[in-house]
Amino acid sequence: MTNGVRHVLGFVAGLFLLSLILVGLLYGTGEITLSAQRFFAVSWAAIGVLVVTAIGLAFLVGSRLSPVASLLGGLQYTVLGLLPILELGGTRLLPTNWLPLPLARGYMNAGYLGFLLLLGVLLLAASAFPSRWRGRPRTDGQPAPYYAPGPHAYSGPAGPSGPPPAAERDPYAGEPWRGDDATRPMRRD
Repeated sequence: MTNGVRHVLGFVAGLFLLSLILVGLLYGTGEITLSAQRFFAVSWAAIGVLVVTAIGLAFLVGSRLSPVASLLGGLQYTVLGLLPILELGGTRLLPTNWLPLPLARGYMNAGYLGFLLLLGVLLLAASAFPSRWRGRPRTDGQPAPYYAPGPHAYSGPAGPSGPPPAAERDPYAGEPWRGDDATRPMRRD
């Protein structure tokens, strides 16, 4: 899969899947609150929705899916998490009755306690790692393109003579992480 396709799929997942996860989070927390207040009981359906929501968030944060998904979701959750906190200053930012009762109750729980802001920052941080933006290395068996030796390349008595002898070659050239993991601080000896 090319990087372009991966990022388009991440964009679609960021728009739709994270919105469904948000609805599941708001419904689950709202329904648990309502059932506990009204019936002093646990809503197992709401707990199931929250478990599925947590699995969806874990998939989007830790997978090889494009970080565009977690970036869009992080922005969405951060804005929705900041609105209730900004309302505590006295300015009314959210309209009244804009969500059905279980979702509104869940938004009050998750928003005013800062959980949406926490999830938003978590998703933004998950999309910030450079290794998630890079594509996978080539697997078609073709080597990376070879460039001519530069001015400081190994040169024999008659000038540049191609690659250095075996004693001066990089002993780590055959490692599986070579070329893919640029964030490794040191080579292993």
